[in-house]
Amino acid sequence: MNKDLTVGNPGKVLRSFCLPMFGSIVFQQLYNIADSLVAGKFIGENALAAVGNSYNITLIFIAFAFGCNIGCSVIAAQLFGAKDYKSMKSCVYTTLLASGVLCLLLMLAGLLSCDTLLRLMKTQQEIMADSSLYLNIYIWGLPFLFFYNIATGIFSALGDSKTPFLFLAVSSTANILVDILFVQTFSMGIAGVAWATFLCQGISCIFSVALILKRLANITVSGNIPLFSWPLLKKIAAIAIPSILQQSFISVGNMMIQGCINSFGVSVAAGYSAAVKLNNLVITSFTTIGNGISNFTAQNLGANKLKRIRKGFRAGLKLMWCLCIPFCIVYICLGKYLLLLFMEQSSVTALMTGRQFLWILSPFYFVVSAKLTADGILRGVGAMRQFMIATFTDLILRVVLSFVLASWTNSALGIWSSWPVGWTIGMGVSIFFYSRELAAGYLPGNKAGKSAGAP
Repeated sequence: MNKDLTVGNPGKVLRSFCLPMFGSIVFQQLYNIADSLVAGKFIGENALAAVGNSYNITLIFIAFAFGCNIGCSVIAAQLFGAKDYKSMKSCVYTTLLASGVLCLLLMLAGLLSCDTLLRLMKTQQEIMADSSLYLNIYIWGLPFLFFYNIATGIFSALGDSKTPFLFLAVSSTANILVDILFVQTFSMGIAGVAWATFLCQGISCIFSVALILKRLANITVSGNIPLFSWPLLKKIAAIAIPSILQQSFISVGNMMIQGCINSFGVSVAAGYSAAVKLNNLVITSFTTIGNGISNFTAQNLGANKLKRIRKGFRAGLKLMWCLCIPFCIVYICLGKYLLLLFMEQSSVTALMTGRQFLWILSPFYFVVSAKLTADGILRGVGAMRQFMIATFTDLILRVVLSFVLASWTNSALGIWSSWPVGWTIGMGVSIFFYSRELAAGYLPGNKAGKSAGAP
């Protein structure tokens, strides 16, 4: 059901809208967690390291899909808030066509270059074949990844976060069962893990796109709807390209960090692979709630209800911090047992690596969540230059410090220590831009500033 985010108490509206999104991303992360869990438990430590190693490259493809998602979602939400349903439909159709072309180009590039990327990451010879096989199967499933992400972005723009949650709950649960079936019963090894994701995500994509097209058909408008619009594509690209660059550079940065991690051996790489999946569950959850805040902001900007945006920031921050508490406690106190879920015969080095990673990063979830809340507001109002500056400040610091501290300490402990520094400074930059550009009333496209009702 479509929902207007421009009415009602901002705190209640955001909780109602964002919590199903949080549930959705938990199930979304189960795709990757299931791959690592099944690989580590039923195949071995090398398979776990191979999936983790490949994951950093898959994040590049996910970055493009995410950019298409958020670009369409923000613009569609603004048009939905403004009640311009004809342009909103054209925005959706334009995104689907443009994203299809982009997806085909990425598939070609991926199939031609994945082995080169693996070598650049200093992938160990013993996991090279499995990493390459997993990646190649994953790339063939990119159309499902792209169009599913676009569909979820459209649902969010319409104020519906519950439908994507239901799709993901079913498909991710099925993915775990199919993972085990292909690996245990059919003895397909690492290929079984990849094909299970391909199959389940494909079915979820087909049903979600079919439903979103039906949902749009029920919104009646007068006149012909352009299937492709260059002006709308430019607006979508203005949001999508910075988001793609953000996620892509984060992925490239993670690949560089992965190369540094790989230099410490397979056991360290395996421990990191397990721990980073748990960490990504948290960060991706916060990012998704940030996307929800962007949709809330975009709808209210379209409706010219600017005072609600500042209230949305406060409500979003409270929601984020409520989620930080259980994650932090569980990872610090029970991290060992969560890591053992991924490892059948874990080495002492692998287990200690994962525990150190979680101990160092968990307390700083409160910091990064504040950054992502402010980023959600900046992206929702189209302040993409400020958004990019804050993102790259965090990323550059983490990458540079990873190599510096790893060399200084001669251990992977130095790499983990770079995360909190990047997050803290990045948060400071994001909050600064939020305070200057939004709390002061200087919203993009709102030249009147405070007099126009800015927060």
